[in-house]
Amino acid sequence: MKNSLNRELPDQIMSDLNYRPFESTEIGHPEIQRTAPVVRVTTGNDKVTDDLEAVVKNNVHDGMTISFHHHFREGDFVFNRVMGIIMDLGIKDLTLAPSSLTNVMNDTVVKAINSGTVTHITSSGMRGSLGDAVSHGALKAPVIFRSHGGRARAIENGDIKIDVAFLGVPNADRLGNANGMYGDAVFGSLGYALMDAQYANKVVLLTDNLVSYPNTPASIKQTQVDYVVEVDKVGDPDKIGSGATRFTKDPKELKIAEMVNSVITNSQYFQDGFSFQTGSGGAALAVTRYLKESMVENHIKASFTLGGITSPMIDLLKEGLVDKVMDVQDFDKGAASSMADNKNQQEIDASWYADPDNKGAMVDQLDVVILSALEVDTNFNVNVMTGSDGVIRGAVGGHQDAATAKLTIICSPLVRGRNATVVKDVATVVTPGDSVDVVVTERGIAVNPKRQDLIDRFNQVPGMKLVSIADLQAEAEKIVGEPKPLEYTDRTVALVEYRDGTIIDQIKEVKD
Repeated sequence: MKNSLNRELPDQIMSDLNYRPFESTEIGHPEIQRTAPVVRVTTGNDKVTDDLEAVVKNNVHDGMTISFHHHFREGDFVFNRVMGIIMDLGIKDLTLAPSSLTNVMNDTVVKAINSGTVTHITSSGMRGSLGDAVSHGALKAPVIFRSHGGRARAIENGDIKIDVAFLGVPNADRLGNANGMYGDAVFGSLGYALMDAQYANKVVLLTDNLVSYPNTPASIKQTQVDYVVEVDKVGDPDKIGSGATRFTKDPKELKIAEMVNSVITNSQYFQDGFSFQTGSGGAALAVTRYLKESMVENHIKASFTLGGITSPMIDLLKEGLVDKVMDVQDFDKGAASSMADNKNQQEIDASWYADPDNKGAMVDQLDVVILSALEVDTNFNVNVMTGSDGVIRGAVGGHQDAATAKLTIICSPLVRGRNATVVKDVATVVTPGDSVDVVVTERGIAVNPKRQDLIDRFNQVPGMKLVSIADLQAEAEKIVGEPKPLEYTDRTVALVEYRDGTIIDQIKEVKD
């Protein structure tokens, strides 16, 4: 079986899981029936406990689906503690369905796979020891990778049925009213966790800060929560920032960021009231700083910025250059701590952010998005999942969600070390080339031929170097040489969903 991008898909697995192959980025206007969780009726006066083991023992059983959020990123203290209890209790055959998996969780998940505790995983991504283990066949069932909007859709439509959600929060009252804005472990928006709180059959909050009732503002509400578990510490907010959200000083990345800014400011979308989103990665984040200078110089203000929020975006808000920050996740401590003080930093859940099956997602209102990539091919398809060795080392995140913007820009160095970034065919398609408008490298700017309007416009800009994507690929190959084909077994270790739930690609087991 092949999809419209000519990617081979596993017939039997597609049939067993009732999947359709990816056809188009056009979602259409279907009518969707949403699901609803089981509700354990209570007055709420029996929710507080400090016995996490008892909560796990009484609520998690063989074959269930459990979930976590990743807002603490590398500072998460909840996941490993809960999973340790689950393994000690001998619980088996669980489906792990977190919003994403960070490095601090990896070794625990590998241990859970090896012990038979975890047999299925759905997530936005994985890296490190876990990505390596899965890529080499550690998990019997294929991992299902979904975008942040795709996960929201799958939860709301019942494709992911969460039995128990374990959600770490920096504050909660005795009935479970909680937010991410106050306490010692502040991480800001609870955007991804809000989906779990609304749709999981059982919701367990873990907090190190039990506050007086009623706790407001309440992002997670008492009507959604079954247990409030007091723990010593839920997380370290200093570790919210990670390598993927670093601020670059690299001259090459700064040059790319400056070129991206030139693309934006010379496009028809750079006008008063425009909207934008920047992705993770050094160059993508640096664009915000260059864009600020251009906005001041041209007396232009943005209506909103979206997505994972960083301190430079908050600076734009505080300086009046952006009207609203629509915040689904905070990428650093500065952005997280500002939410409590700024009414124009609006917390949004993952459905509002990017679910294609609702009545209007924020991503559909974006003018400009800047995203990074591990690989881009000559058809403008983008890979953010697998490395040059075929091993899983990334995440779908909001990449394919945000690529619905009017101007989607991919920024990346032409080569990384001895590996080309612009290639003939990406190892794994995550975002289809039909969604990508411009690719920016330090060696030149390639515009998708379908955007002749941009080509005509940029050709009038002095000093803007337009090249073909094929020329970029040839130059990269000249630098690093033609790579040897990756070797895989016939076994599928992961499926990558497009945001509408169709399958855009598979990932095969890496041959040793």
